[in-house]
Order: sequence, then C-alpha cells, then structure tokens
Amino acid sequence: MKHVTWYLIIAMFVIGITPRVHAGFSPSEVVGFSPVDRASDLEKIQHAIETKMIGERLKQIGLTPDEIQKRLAQLSDQQIHELALQLDELKVGGDAGWIVLGVVIVLAAIAVLVIYLTGHEIVIQ
Repeated sequence: MKHVTWYLIIAMFVIGITPRVHAGFSPSEVVGFSPVDRASDLEKIQHAIETKMIGERLKQIGLTPDEIQKRLAQLSDQQIHELALQLDELKVGGDAGWIVLGVVIVLAAIAVLVIYLTGHEIVIQ
C-alpha cells in the first residue's frame, strides 16, 4: 500500500507539471500577411548590430560599418523582414540555466525518493 501511495503521489506530480496544450482545427482559408514595415525591421536589425557582441563578431569577420550598411541596402523587403523575425527568436545567452537547475533538483528528488523507498541508508562518516 505504501508503494502505491508513493506511485500515485509521483504520478500526480508529473501530471501537474506537464504544460497544457490546447488543440483545435486550423482554418482552411488563406490568412493574409500584414504588410512588411521596412523601417521598423531595419531599426530592429540596427539595434542588434549595435550590440557589443555582434559588433565585435562582424569586425572579426572583416566587415566595416559601411559594408554592413551596403549589404543591408541590397536586401529586399522580404529578406529584411525574415532577418528581423529571426532576430526576435534569437536568445542571446539563452535561458537554459533555470531549466538545468530544475532538472537537477527533480533528478535529486527522484534519487532520494528511490533510496528512501528501497530502504537503503546512506551513512556519511
């Protein structure tokens, strides 16, 4: 009975932490895209280029600020919009630190739980 209780507690915990997913039907009609705003997209790209890390990397590649501006001027509106969207999705440095910490804590809790349920004792001298 004790094992079943712990199993149910763990199962409820796992069910409780899973993200909710809302499924539904997708529309079959064509969705109209909003017009591309070249000025705001260029502003996003300029802001990204002005960051220290990206600026240094572009200098290492051998690009001067004038060359960068010339290359941006050669891009079409759609290409600039795609680049701006990719910059929005880019996470500099990432946020994986909290995820890794959470996984380590969960794994440690599971290890302690398994040791406790199997009746083993750990003695530190």
